[in-house]
Order: sequence, then structure tokens, then C-alpha cells
Amino acid sequence: MAGASGAVSRTAPPRSGRASAWAELLRLPALFTVPGDALAGAAAAGVRPGPRTLLAIGSSLCLYEAGMALNDWADRAEDAVERPHRPIPSGRVAPAAALAAAGALTGAGLVLAARAGRPALAVAAPLAATVWSYDLALKHTPAGPAAMAAARGLDLLLGAAATGGGTRAALPSAALLGSHTLAVTAVSRRETTGGSVPAPLAALATTGVLAGLVTHRRIRLPAGRRAAAAPGLSGSSPARAAGTLTTVLGAAYAATAARPYFHAALNPSPPLTQRAVGGGIRATIPLQAALTARSGSPVTSLLIAALAPAGRAFARRAAMRKVSIT
Repeated sequence: MAGASGAVSRTAPPRSGRASAWAELLRLPALFTVPGDALAGAAAAGVRPGPRTLLAIGSSLCLYEAGMALNDWADRAEDAVERPHRPIPSGRVAPAAALAAAGALTGAGLVLAARAGRPALAVAAPLAATVWSYDLALKHTPAGPAAMAAARGLDLLLGAAATGGGTRAALPSAALLGSHTLAVTAVSRRETTGGSVPAPLAALATTGVLAGLVTHRRIRLPAGRRAAAAPGLSGSSPARAAGTLTTVLGAAYAATAARPYFHAALNPSPPLTQRAVGGGIRATIPLQAALTARSGSPVTSLLIAALAPAGRAFARRAAMRKVSIT
């Protein structure tokens, strides 16, 4: 799953500086990309979001943050050389505290999933295992991008399992979201060094394919709404409205991701590569919204889409504008 990081003021008071260090470690602005997973999963399952969906979102947030803390703990030696400003190598967060936070957040995520029911826990457990495996073993291997993609796909399935009890109907949406994450993660592997043209080109092509798949599939309303949209009834407009919204959100997804990928392909310098990763992460939200609209849940899709400007506003307020997976 994707994250965000950035610089904090070194002149802040100690208490404020400590809070800022943890906000940077946990990449708080990137949390806005997480709720859309569970909501898109619920929509794909054909079930309206409910209390168990909220539990799934809480579980997802905890597991996401566990991954962020564990990531910086595992990379503390590397970051001391390449990113000495980060919270652990700069001494603003103790390594033991970051590892303890990762363990506590993982436990909290699994507890919340268990409260959402056995099907949710059955998805959350491998999701947690994937997060830890990625950070501790797979991140710097060829399997790293696939592991990150699996984590994001499982997060969407968590919402489907918690809300509807099953995951089969949500598998196509999970595959599309996972493919997007795979492309972003592949680009992120050269964030600090740059020099990769194939990765942003492949991500650009993936974005085009995904936008086409999302927007050109026939809208399938949940069972309760299909009857109201039967031919000859005035209720036939919901499918058209959902189709139009899906097209708009799909275009927003493509526009958010494609331009920075294109720039990084033309000039694969570290700054433009980092910008491409940031664009890919931000594009996660309109993609989640498009998948939700495609599943016949336009109101939920608009709620997800609203997380994008909210996340940008939070990032500006927290002075955390750089976005990164690693």
C-alpha cells in the first residue's frame, strides 16, 4: 500500500517536533488513500456500507500505519545514508518505538477485523502478513511490487468481506487496483537514484489500460437497484448516471497519474521520478471512486473522490507535501 512523507520544521518546540516526527513517520496525509479500498470493496460486493465497513476501514488504517512504521524501522540503516532527514536516522523517533508501534497497530488492525466477522479476519490476516513480509524481506527483491499490489488488493477485499461476507464479486476491482499499485511501486524503486525510463513508461501504459477497463465496462447496479432500473421505468437513469460518473472519475484518474509518468519517462531524474510516484499515489483515490461508481454506488464514489482535496489540504497544513512509497 502507498504512503507519503515530507520535511518538518526543525525549529518547532520539542512537543510539537515530536508529534511532527511521528506524523512524518506514519505518512498521515497518505491515510486519505485508504478508506476508498474498503468502500470500493463493499460496492463491488453489491452491499451498502455499514458498521462492519467502518470496522474494515479502521482495520485498514491500522495495518497501513503499521506498514509505514515498520518500513522506516527496516530501512533505518539505508535511510541514514540516503534520507538522513527521516525521523529515525535524524534521532526524532527511536527505532524501538517505531517497531513497537508497528506491532501494536498490527494487533489493533486484526482485532478490528475480527470484530467485523470471520470473513474479514480471514482477509486481514494475510494482509498483515503481506505488509510485514514486504517491509522485512520482499521490498528490495523482484517480488516487492507484486507484494505491494497484493496488499492493496487484499485491502479492497477486506471491505467486501466485512460488509458482504464474500469476496468473489470484488476480485475484478481488486485486480485493477492492484495493477495500479504494481505500476506505482515499480516506479518508486528508483526514487532516490532516478535513471529508469521503462518503469514510468510501463506505468503510463498501465494507466491507459486501466482507465479504459474501468470506464468501458457496463455498469452493474446492485440487485436491489436493478429492478428499479428495468427497461421502460423511469428508474433507468441510475445506470446512465453511474456510467457518466465513472467516465468522469476514470478521466480524473488518468489525468492525475499520466502527466507525471510522462515527464519522468522523458527525464528520469530523482525529482521527477518522485513526482511521478506522488502522482500515482494521488491517483489511487479517483481510481477507487471510479471503481465504486462502476459498481453502481455513485454517492459512495463521490464521498471517496472528496478525500482527494481533503488529503491535499491536510498535507499543506502539516507541511508534508512530498509523497513516497518507500
